[in-house]
Amino acid sequence: MADILTKKERSAMMSKIRSTNTKPEILIRKHLHGLGFRYRKNQKAIEGHPDIVLKKYNALIFIHGCFWHGHDCPLYRLPKTNRKFWKKKIDVNRKRDEVVMAKLADSQWRTMVIWECAIRGKNGKEILRKISKISSWIKSKKVYSYSEVN
Repeated sequence: MADILTKKERSAMMSKIRSTNTKPEILIRKHLHGLGFRYRKNQKAIEGHPDIVLKKYNALIFIHGCFWHGHDCPLYRLPKTNRKFWKKKIDVNRKRDEVVMAKLADSQWRTMVIWECAIRGKNGKEILRKISKISSWIKSKKVYSYSEVN
């Protein structure tokens, strides 16, 4: 199946996809800040460039897009065109995520992955419940490596 867009149009579309300050990141940060947490964002000096760094709690939060990180959920679906390219790209991303999480665990960082699908939707109570779960994890000393918030 051929792409309905030209290479130039597809490139322009893909270049508009953000890697930082996405809606899910902003939502989580806004709620955490409201709860009194202070953090740094997108720290390039830390392996994997975590979306939220809570140094005081030795905690890192990654907010992953389901497509780009190959999450097994309805939001992850390989495009019908150029499947080989996308499968390889997503597989490389998954492998890199595994390596990064292992290095962070070796460096004694506590990590949490929040998937885009876990915080999408309009159900405010559900999002608040998840924020509460995240807040409890941050304050705890629990060592999670590559955990998911559902």
